[in-house]
Amino acid sequence: MSKTLMRIAFVLLVVGGGILIGTLTAPGEWYAGLNKPPFNPPNWIFAPVWTLLYLLIAMAGWRTWEAGHPGSAMRLWGLQLGLNFLWSPAFFVAQQPWIAFIIILALLGVIVMFIRERWTADRVSALAFVPYAAWVAFAAALNLSIAVLN
Repeated sequence: MSKTLMRIAFVLLVVGGGILIGTLTAPGEWYAGLNKPPFNPPNWIFAPVWTLLYLLIAMAGWRTWEAGHPGSAMRLWGLQLGLNFLWSPAFFVAQQPWIAFIIILALLGVIVMFIRERWTADRVSALAFVPYAAWVAFAAALNLSIAVLN
């Protein structure tokens, strides 16, 4: 498969998967009725932020893949994507903010491990995950606040 097709596949997997998960687990009445902290952002902000982050995640994935499939780095990349896609169903569908909080903490840990793993070998991929780590840390604080308030 050519580099271009592989990169497109990564973007389709990550962005397409994110859109699918977001559509299937869209916040509903349950979420609207929850008590939220004052730092809760408006709902419209999530889609553009996640779209940008998903593009960065895809880029880091294809760069890691193209570097010769480094085993632990690709495993970390795949694990973070799985945890990322698992959070929304746990939070919005199962309506389990405490379980979702455990998932998001694990996600944050894996993101940090990926950054550390790629820092020397591919600084671009590592740096692409820095805004992702910051957003997930913020989302974890939001998740915890919602769990405590409800």
